[in-house]
Amino acid sequence: MVQGNETPVTEFILGGIPNTGKLPTLFFLLFLLIYLLTLLGNLLILVTILCDPRLHNLPMYFFLAHLSFLDACLSSVTTPKVLVGLVSPGQRTISFGGCAVQLYAFHFLASTECFLYTVMAYDRFLAVCYPLRYTTVMNRRVCMWLAGSTWLTGSLHATIHATLTFHLPYCGPHKVDYFFCDIPAVLKLACADTATNQAVILANIGAVGAGCFVVICISYTYIISAILKICTAEGRQRAFSTCSAHVTVVLLFYVPALFIYVRPTSNQASDGMMAVFYTMCTPVLNPFIYTLRNKEVKRAVRKLICGQSLSVDTCK
Repeated sequence: MVQGNETPVTEFILGGIPNTGKLPTLFFLLFLLIYLLTLLGNLLILVTILCDPRLHNLPMYFFLAHLSFLDACLSSVTTPKVLVGLVSPGQRTISFGGCAVQLYAFHFLASTECFLYTVMAYDRFLAVCYPLRYTTVMNRRVCMWLAGSTWLTGSLHATIHATLTFHLPYCGPHKVDYFFCDIPAVLKLACADTATNQAVILANIGAVGAGCFVVICISYTYIISAILKICTAEGRQRAFSTCSAHVTVVLLFYVPALFIYVRPTSNQASDGMMAVFYTMCTPVLNPFIYTLRNKEVKRAVRKLICGQSLSVDTCK
């Protein structure tokens, strides 16, 4: 609790992205383009899967639809405020409640995506290692349960961190040295000992991130072993192509996140650039990675764009 004549903080000032102050217009246009491409690309993937019954009923694309929705939402949590700050630096303020909501929403979506990548790795493990039992094990009910579990677990994970962070008193400095309200940057402004919070961050986020990453690595160890046993080169190539996109986006997501949250010490400049990468760049890259490396998605996108009445061949 705030003691004495200390005034509780009612709003924060976001610091913005490092090294963008000298060319705000250029960076505004760049981030606006990235944001629009993120929304258009991920919504296109989402609508394509929902409108194509064949893709919608396949577990891999069912989870991909969830990933596309998560990427669009995750980018929307941070980017609009960044754009406003670049246009009008005086509008970088955010209310105490708004900061809490932003922190919760970011960790809810990011942790849900973390769990979803693990589920997608398990899906690929079953598809490659147990193809005859795959459709039986990964039925519609199981897919719905797995997807729902990722959202529920992500919500619980975010609730713990948001509650611990904003349960502390804030009565002094109110400038967040970051471009959005994230746990390490906000904790530095607390008027109390944050050792417990720091330990929870390292234990919780570290255990979740590292645990999911280990499960993914184990899954792909079995997958690679199974692929190498395939007799034909065509079969091996097809199996690798279905998994390579997932491996790529996993690395793009996990490496920056673990770099920011699991290190014992942090550097705001380097953390900020890493955060920009996985909050803005990774969501915009995912649709291109999945469409460029997946013939079924490309075919479905062409069919959606050209219309049901036109032949796919006319769109090539």
